Amino acid sequence: MGVTKRRAKTDWDRLKSLTGDEIRRAVAGDPDAPPIVDIAWMRRAKRVDPHVKRAISIRLDEDVINWFKASGSRYQTRINAILRAYVDSHR
Repeated sequence: MGVTKRRAKTDWDRLKSLTGDEIRRAVAGDPDAPPIVDIAWMRRAKRVDPHVKRAISIRLDEDVINWFKASGSRYQTRINAILRAYVDSHR
């Protein structure tokens, strides 16, 4: 079995040739792009480490699992987010 190489989708040469203004215009026109932050925002920003997750075994009703799985991949992450919201609201 051979190793499959994935082709990068980024045109790095084109990206290197863009000016800062061209990049800002491209980002402003992309509805999926996060906002561009300024220096003041970066100075106020704080690093937040993610919670360490631990693998466990849990028994859930089959219909509950199927409901989460039906909405796409990463269903375990969504289950965790719901449990996190519950815990946070009851502290």
